[in-house]
Amino acid sequence: MSNRQTETDVILIGAGIMSATLGTLLKELVPDWKITVFEKLASAGEESSNEWNNAGTGHAALCELNYTAERPDGSVDISKAIDVNEQFQVSMQFWSYLVNANLIRNPQDFIMPLPHMSLVQGAEDVAYLRKRYETMSNHPLFQGMEYSDDPKQLMEWIPLIMKDRTSNEPIAATKSDSGTDVNFGALTRMLFEHLKNQNTDIKYKHSVDDIKRTSDGSWELKVRNDHGQVERHTAKFVFIGGGGGSLPLLQKCGIPEGKHTGGFPISGLFMVCNNPEVVAEHHAKVYGKAKVGAPPMSVPHLDTRFIDHQKSLLFGPFAGFSPKFLKTGSMFDLFGSIKPNNVLTMLAAGAKNLSLTKYLVQQVMLSKEKRMEELREFIPNAKIEDWDMLVAGQRVQVIKDTDIGGKGTLRFGTEVVSAADGSIAALLGASPGASTAVSVMLEVVEKCFPQHVKAWEPKIREMIPSYGLSLSENPELIQDMHASTAQALGLNSNSKLQIAR
Repeated sequence: MSNRQTETDVILIGAGIMSATLGTLLKELVPDWKITVFEKLASAGEESSNEWNNAGTGHAALCELNYTAERPDGSVDISKAIDVNEQFQVSMQFWSYLVNANLIRNPQDFIMPLPHMSLVQGAEDVAYLRKRYETMSNHPLFQGMEYSDDPKQLMEWIPLIMKDRTSNEPIAATKSDSGTDVNFGALTRMLFEHLKNQNTDIKYKHSVDDIKRTSDGSWELKVRNDHGQVERHTAKFVFIGGGGGSLPLLQKCGIPEGKHTGGFPISGLFMVCNNPEVVAEHHAKVYGKAKVGAPPMSVPHLDTRFIDHQKSLLFGPFAGFSPKFLKTGSMFDLFGSIKPNNVLTMLAAGAKNLSLTKYLVQQVMLSKEKRMEELREFIPNAKIEDWDMLVAGQRVQVIKDTDIGGKGTLRFGTEVVSAADGSIAALLGASPGASTAVSVMLEVVEKCFPQHVKAWEPKIREMIPSYGLSLSENPELIQDMHASTAQALGLNSNSKLQIAR
């Protein structure tokens, strides 16, 4: 037992993309603040941010159909897509600033140009996709999107998917050449390497056991190192960015804003292909429609991935259920998160989501051959020997009592929960998560340091030129931004359309 006690300005819990982003922002805004990071694993970016646990889509809402719901009158609501795209553009601007300032190098190690496509079958879905395309392509954020229901054109775009297709069902796709594949694991490691060079104290193999308020309003953390010794660390501000592990820590700190909140863990599997002949036939991220009853993060997609400069294909995700909140977590995580203040919330969520539970159980029971059948809806001639199974990261969906959904509403997305005085904040939820990290961490900065924001604004604008502006309402800014981020991040090959305009 160690009685070591250390004071610091800021503590970040979890060495994933969110802590990496917040730490980097704060180091640019106030370089002299002392920042300490605690991570229970041996290195950065090993859980949800890891490249094999994260789809790396660079969620810009170009291809994800769950962001563009069809209204009862048949029109398509693209407001969520606009919101997600604007948030991704903020991330792109921040990464460009870091590259231009030589704070990180070799952007091709974490981001590559890659078309984003949506693909549907059946007359009803084809009609929906056409309406979606007509609505989106008229918006300045989505200019350059293409649509086709011509099998010859689709054969050029997606030969692997169209080859040997025997169905006579109508089929259509949209294609956006401004999409990307992002290796969030590599980016996280780069940012932590940069933070280490900025005198940030990064402690790996350190688990946070408890968080308590001190009499002077600071937070004291009880931290256990890999030798089992306990240390005490205090800070004026704490950020809990531990992925699925954030909820138990939020509950321990006891702030009223964290009450009546639960988490529902969803696991996933991908199929991965490393056969170079098959991989060479596909160059895009292609998203389909989720099956009825499936959660939004289970939208089937066939992705080209660039990991360690190797190109591979991933198909999935197949959803599943595990009570763990982290891939490296405990089988008791879910049970341990049920507290007197959220038990009714959790029970209500269970009653409301019986069909989801049934769906997850069915997914767990699927054999490899059954999974191959789903893959063959995308790739008709897929061979079982070309594909291996890969366990993806755990995602913990937020359960809350809401005005619209009532008690025990299961929420899909990313949420920040912060204390009224801004002294502690926690990030909960999942997709679009990593892609919107910069916007979400700016929200933390605004909520938790309101007294500094005015003074910091010029620096924030230097890092993110569109800060405080709606891109949708400033189309000329969109063109400038697409050109400058493409230049900085080496994406010119996928941005010719945008730059030409």
